[in-house]
Formats: sequence, C-alpha cells, structure tokens
Amino acid sequence: MVHSTTKYLGGHSDVVGGAVVVADAGLAERIDYTRNSTGGVPGPFDAWLTLRGVKTLAARMDRHCRNAMRVAQMLAEHPAVAEVFYPGLPSHPGHKTAQEQMRAFGGMVSFRVLGGEQAAVRVCGRTRLFTLGESLGGVESLIEYPARMTHASVAGSPLEVPADLVRLSVGIEDCDDLIDDLRQAL
Repeated sequence: MVHSTTKYLGGHSDVVGGAVVVADAGLAERIDYTRNSTGGVPGPFDAWLTLRGVKTLAARMDRHCRNAMRVAQMLAEHPAVAEVFYPGLPSHPGHKTAQEQMRAFGGMVSFRVLGGEQAAVRVCGRTRLFTLGESLGGVESLIEYPARMTHASVAGSPLEVPADLVRLSVGIEDCDDLIDDLRQAL
C-alpha cells in the first residue's frame, strides 16, 4: 500500500513525503535496500510534521467530511451546476458501495458548471475563501480547474476530463462561509 503523507496525513500543506507499507518480507527487504541506497528518507523535521498531522487526522477528517457533504448538497441544488460528483450523495453511481466501505465520504467534491469551460474558469477565479491550488488535502479549502492544471497532460486522450469540471478540496473552515463563497462565485 502506498500513502502520500503530503495530503491528508500531513494535512497542513507543509510537508512532502510518502510511505510504502507491505506485508511481504522479501518485498520489504528490497524496498528497504532501495531506500537505504538512494537516501529516500524524510528528514527529522518532515517526520515531525507528518507525526503532528497524524495526531489530528481523525478530527480534521470529521470536519472535512462534514463540510464536503454540505457543500456537495448545496451544489447539487444550485441552478448553475450541471452535475456533482461526491460519493456521499445518493445520486452518485458509487454511493451504495461507498456506504458499505466508508464511515464518511471524504473532502473531495467535483462538479460540472453549466456554461462550459469559460464558466468553470470564471468560478475558479471568483472564489475568495477557496484558493486556486493543485496540492489538495490540507486544512485550507482549495479549488482547481483540472483541464488546465492536474489533467492538462491528458487532453485529447481517453483520460481527458470535461472542460466544465471544477474540483474542490473542502477544508475545515466554517462551512457556511465556504458555501457562501461558492454561491457568490457561481
């Protein structure tokens, strides 16, 4: 299993790292050899930052999930939104599976804006609390336009994302403020 400590585990957008966890002793030995010979280990301060994040992970995830659910529900009812992607919504195709596998549904919400590409870009530019960013999963709320940011390299391929798609990493701020910000941006 591979984990990014840069995202939710660290949680504060101030550390870069990861972890590889395996049950196979032989594979663990090979990974350890590579780690030791290449020097791919975090420094003490990075380790401390990650540990700090892990200590608050449960409390942060409760807030991320609660806020994201409310944001997704608001977006699903907004007249400027064509579609919302959030496994916590009954309309999501994976909702039943998510209910069986998860206690809550995470802090990531994607949605398609009516009006196409330019409307989606305008929404990203109009938010005040959601700031434009690609490294999602920290305590602060971020908004991104995947077609020009994280998924720009797959344009024109079967992996291309819709031009009207906006992605949110819903943070732990006051949810009413986040909802008001998105409403005014839309």
